[in-house]
Amino acid sequence: MDPVSLLHLPHHDGSSLYVADEAPTLGATVAVRVRTSADDPVDAIWLRTTYDAEPVYHPMTATTDGDTVWWEGGLPVHNPVTHYRFLLVRTGPDGESAQEWLTGAGTVGHDVPDATDFRLSAHSAAPDWGRDGVVYQVFPDRFARSAAADDRPSPDWALPAGWDEEVAFEPDDPRTPMQLFGGDLDGITEHLDHVADVGADILYTTPVFPGESNHRYNATTFTEVDPLLGGDEAYARLSTAVHERGWRILGDLTTNHTGDTHEWFLAAADDPEDPHRSFYYFGDDGSYACWMGHGTLPKINHTDPDLRAAMVEGPDSVVGRWLRPPYDVDGWRIDVANMTGRLGPIDVAHDVARAARATAAELREDPWVIGEHNHDATGDVDGDGWHGTMNYSGFSWPVWSWLRDPASAARPFGRPVPVPRRGGPAVVDTFRAWQGTLGWRATADSWNILGSHDSARIRTLVGGDAAVHRVAAALQFTLPGVPMVFAGDEIGLEGVNGEDARRTMPWDRPETWDRTTLTTYADLARLRRARPALRRGGLRWAHVDTDAIAYLREHEGGSVLVVARRAAGPGFDLPVAAGAHLFGSEPGGADLAASPSGVHVPAADGPRLDVWALDTE
Repeated sequence: MDPVSLLHLPHHDGSSLYVADEAPTLGATVAVRVRTSADDPVDAIWLRTTYDAEPVYHPMTATTDGDTVWWEGGLPVHNPVTHYRFLLVRTGPDGESAQEWLTGAGTVGHDVPDATDFRLSAHSAAPDWGRDGVVYQVFPDRFARSAAADDRPSPDWALPAGWDEEVAFEPDDPRTPMQLFGGDLDGITEHLDHVADVGADILYTTPVFPGESNHRYNATTFTEVDPLLGGDEAYARLSTAVHERGWRILGDLTTNHTGDTHEWFLAAADDPEDPHRSFYYFGDDGSYACWMGHGTLPKINHTDPDLRAAMVEGPDSVVGRWLRPPYDVDGWRIDVANMTGRLGPIDVAHDVARAARATAAELREDPWVIGEHNHDATGDVDGDGWHGTMNYSGFSWPVWSWLRDPASAARPFGRPVPVPRRGGPAVVDTFRAWQGTLGWRATADSWNILGSHDSARIRTLVGGDAAVHRVAAALQFTLPGVPMVFAGDEIGLEGVNGEDARRTMPWDRPETWDRTTLTTYADLARLRRARPALRRGGLRWAHVDTDAIAYLREHEGGSVLVVARRAAGPGFDLPVAAGAHLFGSEPGGADLAASPSGVHVPAADGPRLDVWALDTE
């Protein structure tokens, strides 16, 4: 890719600068705009949409504003999810007509399928508090212990561990799921000041239901909170404390499976005539479907209306119960959402997602429902089901591939080998491809994840390099999407895989904390909260080379320039207005002075990310 500025390229995205209404009503006509350079000899642009799957073209009109040409057209919102793209027509030097498509993945000079079309959804948008917030993920067993935890006896299945003991993490080590450190919900409540120090305002905990493991994804019931965590009362106390700060709290629910010691499954397995039998996929010989071959995780049958009523439909369902007082959970992160309702020829996944979201909307004014999906969530997130996804494919993998230390001990997640180290052009192409296929709104409502309880820690992936870690964190807070910080990332915790990443928070060893990185997270949260462009602005790639990526986040309330570097590199020029320096992930940084050609971004002597507020042009 040419290392010169990319800002001359035709551009459209789903932000308010380009789409007049991101959540229109069905039947409305929405003004959409395309930006081209005045030096680009575009003769005409046609807006192509699909009317009941039939392509229809609408002309656009041009208005010149300095060195920019704005093209505007009306997009009829005829279908609940309206797909559209733009056909650019130019006259070539030889007098022949040349045509180019502008899609969600960028410009392309040949005809392509509709997979990366822009899309506009007439379904209600995710709540503002979700898109504007910062999520902090807590794995309850490893975050903090209250004094009350010392008085709780360990269950028979557990292997009690001291808080500072080494975590068992090998997949074939039987201790891995059974090692219990005793973190509880009151421990989380007692450390909410730390969450505030990070800058988060949405608390997401992994499951709190009883389960015969430290991760609790193998629930034994959905009717109570695990007594090991303090029970229902402790959950209510945590929720109250969170809401008193003006924050939100999200639960974690597995709708794909239960544990094999769940009350429903035990009854079903014991008696073929039991009404819970149809809650699962049993064969005539007593065998049953389970998650990825794990017999301890029997798969739920969402084609059964009684199961649907018990799990996702209505105020008395599992989804509904915990959204009501005294727990008042504000929404859910749905575990294994990609596989929920899918088994061989059966696919009722969208029905389940719609039911869960409808139940949440019935009980909460502004709920947020996020689906776990560690690959391609296309089609699962632009309707009236999940608002967004844990965006491993569209954010984590490209960031990992750009910043990964080839010598890192971090083990692969979601594939058999580690992601390869790639240069900036390939990484930007990846961002473009996933933003195109997921759509703008779903991308903006999804979680930017550097790591979770299922993957290696970002500090380990970058080879322990704190400066590169801080570049990753700054990408997390400045690219479209909602930052989700896994507890401990902010102080530099490490881990080679998901289980190892679940190390305990070292509250009694503050000398081990990387406080520079903690301050960086807090600064980024404040910056994101203060700048609408970082929460609501569009995204235009400005410059890319092997070791540097620059982009604009543009908004009516002010735009910013972001320059990320994974290594030392030379300066470069950009045709933008002068900029006031707002943030640097490392010491240094200065304002960008205007020149006849724009600004000169200075060279850097190592990894860093800087943000500038651009003067209004």
